[in-house]
Amino acid sequence: MTQRPLIDPNFSYATVTDKISSIVLTRKISANWLLGLAAAFGLLMVMLLSLGVLFAKGVGVWGLNNPVGWGFDITNFVWWIGIGHAGTLISAILLLLHQKWRTSINRFAEAMTLFAVACAGIFPAVHLGRPWKFYWLFPYPNTMGLWPQFRSPLLWDVFAVSTYATVSLLFWFVGLIPDLATLRDRAEGKLPQLIYGILAMGWRGSARHWRRYETASLLLAGLATPLVVSVHTIVSWDFAVSLIPGWHTTIFPPYFVAGAVYSGFAMVLTLTIPLRQFYGLKEYITERHLDNMAKVMLATGLLVAYGYLMEAFMAWYNGSTYENYMLLNRLTGPYAPAYWLLLVCNIGIPQLLWRSSIRANPLALFVIAIIINIGMWLERFVIIVTSLHRDFLPSSWGMFYPTRWDIGLFIGSLGLFLSLLFLFIRFLPIISIFETRELLAEEQERLHE
Repeated sequence: MTQRPLIDPNFSYATVTDKISSIVLTRKISANWLLGLAAAFGLLMVMLLSLGVLFAKGVGVWGLNNPVGWGFDITNFVWWIGIGHAGTLISAILLLLHQKWRTSINRFAEAMTLFAVACAGIFPAVHLGRPWKFYWLFPYPNTMGLWPQFRSPLLWDVFAVSTYATVSLLFWFVGLIPDLATLRDRAEGKLPQLIYGILAMGWRGSARHWRRYETASLLLAGLATPLVVSVHTIVSWDFAVSLIPGWHTTIFPPYFVAGAVYSGFAMVLTLTIPLRQFYGLKEYITERHLDNMAKVMLATGLLVAYGYLMEAFMAWYNGSTYENYMLLNRLTGPYAPAYWLLLVCNIGIPQLLWRSSIRANPLALFVIAIIINIGMWLERFVIIVTSLHRDFLPSSWGMFYPTRWDIGLFIGSLGLFLSLLFLFIRFLPIISIFETRELLAEEQERLHE
């Protein structure tokens, strides 16, 4: 069976460059873009209001209590970090594996990674209670001889997330340089030429430049690849190193990594499908791209399902009274609807992806991706809250109810993510121009063989 081409071989270098660069340089600001940015900015204002109230009154404005010391804040942190994993996977691992279908989606996915990490970084910082003391988490020389507690999972998160953000930013920016030079050469105004020229760092497309570019890309891909595994593994240790029922399990590291890739690809599909529709990019982001992403999502979803099964089996098999009750509480307790709903969202509905007709239907993929995003958020919520609200002592049991400021901060983080996304779409190419031209040359050679 002949595979569908990743790009129409009838295109030329000029048409590829014109189409992608025109979105940034010549396309007028549409009313839809302005409306979307205004809505995202409105949500961002909700976040700023929530943060203002939080800084003025303290974490007591959240629904946290004793014993539920972690609530929406850590739930959102883990969820956003997971969403950022698809960008690194598409960019680094698929590059090293020479998977050409990554070409039309890698730039967008890399940017999504940075925006998701920016959103994730907010929650641990404000969760400190005194966020203006955040620098205490870093090992800086000081006269008082105070050093961070390196056995604290919070400190592990700081190093893991900051490293992940730094490498992802470098990888994203290095990949942008040739395209920034293209925008510099095509821009008409003096200011755009100046800005893109500075960012292009003197790129002239010489053989020396390309050799250094390829070397830097491979090195950064090699650095980023273990980060896909290590970052969410370290995040899972926030839970796994404790003795809380439901957390103290060795399945968490691989289970969290699979869940991160799962939710990350779901978010890529959630955002890619409307973009290819509104900007007329169906010839560049083809049904084959959507099909491949759906297959990766299906595979990682099965790994997540296996994690759920092992988590429940070990809770029953180990004979611990506390672990047994934790499982029973998830199935029948006050948060049981959330647990059953996440099973439906993350395991049940994604099984539709076995059908090729569903994978070829952008609308169906869009709906399934949104459902998976909801399910993965519920998974984090259930893991955190159901293990905390009923632990070892019945006398300390309690319930967690989010306040409007909990909800406002979460909704506001979505606004920050979307605001950055809209600005990225307007000022930078959402598809790699030079990689798409390379792919076009390969498709044309394959056609003439």
